Amino acid sequence: MTDPGTSRHVEIKDGDQTVAAAEVRASQQAGGTVQASLHAASGHIAPGSRASLVDAVMDLPEVQASDRVEAAIPYGDGESLERLRERTEDAQARAAGATTLLDANIPSSRRPAGEQQAGNQAAGERQADDQSSA
Repeated sequence: MTDPGTSRHVEIKDGDQTVAAAEVRASQQAGGTVQASLHAASGHIAPGSRASLVDAVMDLPEVQASDRVEAAIPYGDGESLERLRERTEDAQARAAGATTLLDANIPSSRRPAGEQQAGNQAAGERQADDQSSA
């Protein structure tokens, strides 16, 4: 991406322990491409945690305002891959070493453009709050 975009860190916790996390970078322009890198803790984690992470990422306002998603997930993480396929259209996945790369379209049943811009502004404010509290 040519612009710095919006960056977010998303976590799914089980009690005090982070079991899954993602780094999400979205273009500041509505209709762009969002990039996400998803990771889960090593060892056994509760079923559904990885799918919950995908849902949290896909429900971000800046993701909903985008047209495409490029996601990197650990190779063999079938739960995340399946949930990404459920939440996107025309998904294409390919292996790249220990990673699966997925390119897909984000469904067009999003909010009107005016609401998308307002959502992006609110997301930027929340991000600033998240970073200041870290």
